[in-house]
Amino acid sequence: MIHVGDKVRFLNDVGGGKVTSIINKKMVNVEDEDGFEIPTLITELVVIESSVKSYIEEKPEYNIQLIEPIKEEELASKIIEGKDSPEFYLAFVPQDQKNPVGGEIEAWLVNDSNFFLIFNYSHFEKDYYTNVKSGELGPNSQKLLDSFIPFDLTEFPVLFFQLIYFQEESKEMYQPIVKELKVSPVKFYKEKTFSSNSFFQKNAYLLSLSGNPMTIELDKLTDSDVEKVIIQKEKENSPVTKPVLRQRNNELVEVDLHINQLIDKFSDLTNHEILQIQMERFNSEMKDSINNRVKRIVFIHGVGKGALKAELHKELKIKYKKYYVQDASFKEYGYGATMVILRKG
Repeated sequence: MIHVGDKVRFLNDVGGGKVTSIINKKMVNVEDEDGFEIPTLITELVVIESSVKSYIEEKPEYNIQLIEPIKEEELASKIIEGKDSPEFYLAFVPQDQKNPVGGEIEAWLVNDSNFFLIFNYSHFEKDYYTNVKSGELGPNSQKLLDSFIPFDLTEFPVLFFQLIYFQEESKEMYQPIVKELKVSPVKFYKEKTFSSNSFFQKNAYLLSLSGNPMTIELDKLTDSDVEKVIIQKEKENSPVTKPVLRQRNNELVEVDLHINQLIDKFSDLTNHEILQIQMERFNSEMKDSINNRVKRIVFIHGVGKGALKAELHKELKIKYKKYYVQDASFKEYGYGATMVILRKG
């Protein structure tokens, strides 16, 4: 990676110079021997003297403390008494603490528990998942996943995590965690976003990957058990003839996509036919709500095997990707509903 201050040589031209600034992912400004700044593709440059390397050579006594954690990309793991709940975080650590967007912002995976962790970290852009890093992480440790330069913040990707956590000896198995993070680039421009923490010596912006604490207990239930609890809750809180759609002053629309709420007779339908009916209702309600300038719409899909939720989220990413999507209130819907924010204000 090229840094400001590196001395470089041109591949396709005579001479070279010094990198004065980074324009974007592909280009930098190079000041030549005559003092002129020349925008140049990074692929057309060869670093002949690194500014980072020269710093290390001048101060060899700091070699271990400053360089080794970055080079290893992981801080040592250990077991700590009492850390028996799965707590995982994504931490953004700006290298320029006074001006976070003035330099690189590192993204670290933090394991704040006694669990061993297997992870996959991806970017989601233009309907594709691009794997960035996969690996293992020991208990109570951190691993460097990624870094972003100021230019990256203008087109910040959706971040996607798949986490499997376990202990060397346990009486139970734990459900994997799948987490999608949509980080607003505006956050990085606010100094108060970054705060002191117990993981790094520098201020950091921490985002939880382990979700609601209720997950630990729900992991012990089967999909069937969870579905029964949600259905029972709906029966207790709503009349038997609960309407499929409720609307209040264009603030919120709720759509129950359970098949028994959409049609009367469905016992002879295949799973594919049921899913098709549910998705037709989903698209119809989305279009109506957009046209009627509804602020938020909640789709109640239940837990079950997750086929409807998966298809619904796939459709949202393809046809309605400009709208913000999140899990609906756990208190109101449990884990069986998705909220789409159609407009703010």
